[in-house]
Amino acid sequence: MTAPRHVDVLVVGAGPAGLAAAARLAAAGAGRVEVLERETQPGGVPRTCAHGGFGTWTHPLTGPGYARLLTQAAERAGATVRTGVTALDWAYTGPVLTAVGPEGPETVAARAVVLATGARERPRSARLVPGTRPAGVYTTGEIQRAVHLFGQHIGTRAVVVGATDVSYAAAGTVRAAGAEVVALVTDHPRAQTGRARARAARLRHGVPLLTGTTVTELLGHGRLSGVRVRHRDGRTTVLPCDTVVFTGDFVPDHELARRGGLTLDPGTRGPAVAGSLHTSRHGVFAAGNVLHAVEPAGTAAREGARAAGAVLDFLAGAPWPAPGVPLTVEPPLRWIAPNRVTPAVPPAPHVLRTGVLLHRPVLYVRQDGRLLHHERLGTALPDRTLTLTARWHGRVDPEGGEVRVSTR
Repeated sequence: MTAPRHVDVLVVGAGPAGLAAAARLAAAGAGRVEVLERETQPGGVPRTCAHGGFGTWTHPLTGPGYARLLTQAAERAGATVRTGVTALDWAYTGPVLTAVGPEGPETVAARAVVLATGARERPRSARLVPGTRPAGVYTTGEIQRAVHLFGQHIGTRAVVVGATDVSYAAAGTVRAAGAEVVALVTDHPRAQTGRARARAARLRHGVPLLTGTTVTELLGHGRLSGVRVRHRDGRTTVLPCDTVVFTGDFVPDHELARRGGLTLDPGTRGPAVAGSLHTSRHGVFAAGNVLHAVEPAGTAAREGARAAGAVLDFLAGAPWPAPGVPLTVEPPLRWIAPNRVTPAVPPAPHVLRTGVLLHRPVLYVRQDGRLLHHERLGTALPDRTLTLTARWHGRVDPEGGEVRVSTR
């Protein structure tokens, strides 16, 4: 084992959350701020998203442009961004990580660590879709890399599984590669995206949306020849295609958090955090899609900047907060983040997801049967983010049981 190098703050992951955290920390004079990125280029997922929708209304950007902007901001502020370096494991005590890069294995000790490892998509095998194993089966990330980074040919007719924002972006990638989108397929009763986007895809690009429909089998030997789908009424049919893109179904890339013994939230499957984004391990913070898969790049960047603020307080001598009271949800809600309530920590709004369509739901916040808060929201779509205010935090009993959020 080599002698450890010492930095003030170590950020793991050079996506939007990690780069935004590094930029704010370095600009605020946090000392030596170093970012480790296992890919050969910084920027995270936006680097593979050639479409627009990034940046701001007044300064719109493509994904690669947004990635460059964040990278330049971090480097100009004084942060060191190291690519091709993979964080492997933790030392027994303290925020000390082992890593391997072009120069071999190394150990890095830090006063604070920010985990910004992002999220990953579950592949076809993890979704339990039966059938053969032909070529032409992709996830969103795979097809974006193939088309936008490597200019590969992907086929001529594609079925996109899903109808979320990510699914429509994947359909755009398919069209950019010169292929036809046969259909978007979802088992939900409507698209999980804005009506304008769904209408534009149908009318402007001629992409049909099959709702209440599930892909039940992949067909073909050597190369995909079609997918078998089952409709809501039980009918089955085959959609001829040579490419299928499985979209959505993201999970936090939490392997490093798990190996570090961090408490994981059972709902998000990412590190459990309170509003200050501190984890259960002293000196370790987390931000971005490792906490809750998956949010837009701008949301992850803002969360990274918020984590940086908490790190600065910690470096200035603020005590490490208590674990806090667990915050959970009841079905049909799926998860909530932050998922701990710590009275000493400044409150932050919570984001949560539902598994089904909810028409103007009322959210009820209770602890030990006592109603703390209720709030009516707008119509909630599956896999679209909802926001719950945190003005009820002062009513939480820090010695009481878990706080639960429900729709009734």
